[in-house]
Amino acid sequence: MSILSQFWCCIQTSLFPYLEEELGPLTEKQKGLVTVLELVRIEEHIMEPWWSRGRPLKDRKALARAFITKMVYNLPTTKDLIDRLGTDRSLRQICGWEKKCDIPSESTFSRSFDEFSEIFLPSIVHEAMIKKFTSTNNIVGHISRDSTDIVLREKITKKPKKEEEEEVVKYKRGRPKKGEIRVKKENSRLPKQMFMSLKEMMDELPIECDIGTKKKLGKNYYWRGRKFHVDWGDGEVPISCVLTSASLHDSQVAIPLAKMSSKRVVSFYDLMDSAYDAKEIEEYSRNLGHIPIIDRNPRRGNKIEMEPAKKRRYDERSTAERGFSLLKESFGGCTVRVKGYKKVMAHLMFGILALTALRLLNMLV
Repeated sequence: MSILSQFWCCIQTSLFPYLEEELGPLTEKQKGLVTVLELVRIEEHIMEPWWSRGRPLKDRKALARAFITKMVYNLPTTKDLIDRLGTDRSLRQICGWEKKCDIPSESTFSRSFDEFSEIFLPSIVHEAMIKKFTSTNNIVGHISRDSTDIVLREKITKKPKKEEEEEVVKYKRGRPKKGEIRVKKENSRLPKQMFMSLKEMMDELPIECDIGTKKKLGKNYYWRGRKFHVDWGDGEVPISCVLTSASLHDSQVAIPLAKMSSKRVVSFYDLMDSAYDAKEIEEYSRNLGHIPIIDRNPRRGNKIEMEPAKKRRYDERSTAERGFSLLKESFGGCTVRVKGYKKVMAHLMFGILALTALRLLNMLV
């Protein structure tokens, strides 16, 4: 909080007066954008090419700031962003272009976005920002873990057929008969994740576009696209993010998210709904020194109710619902127009960057 307070003090006393002297009066939205750009500092993570053949490349730092501007202003397309930059002189100069003719073409924006998505630039910047402003000396009380649907305009990836399908043997429920030998199934993903590194866990998760389903108001809801898994800290601050196939069950991403978040912040409680009710997830959370509070899955019609104290703390999990609502309504979560895993992840993470900066500042108010 002291680092954030120093940043906010410098922005209010030095940066805003300087910009208003150079550009004229700034609107509240423009001040919010300047604050986000100053906190994110995405240009520090971009290296300008020291040599290139032919025509010099457009300023990648200005382009990266423009993509964050697109999320802060919640503009649905790059064309809308270019039009807004052409008509708003102050906004254009905040991004880094002096004249209207300096704004790159739509194809240049597209090529630069490809470059940023290939190196996972927004994800790298987000991790650096979380480690900087939420260091290990600070405590995040609750980690609220959940996922949301990401609807895409993308073709479903067909899964390859197995050449030799193994015969599935079905056994009757209950104890085996005398002398009956049952073949144990291969270990599922959760037990294996207990002993895997973060990279191994991430490499094993499916990322193709497919069909997902969720229960909404007692009915099945289907969508085509992917699923976005996020660990939310107190105050709707996103700590860690993972993008997977839509059909992947939420529980399969719990351990990778927990490992990722533990490297960035220190937390006490892991709050999860009934989709994460598995002994491996609970055990892994306790091994990290956390207290897991998981809503029990009503298996076979019997649900174990929470203790009153845990139930009261579990109510903090509404942080995840508010965070996803903010991402979708105000930071581009519902306007994904790109295709491919890396591009979709980059689009969502640019929105996460803007959301993180604003929620961190909101903690000072």
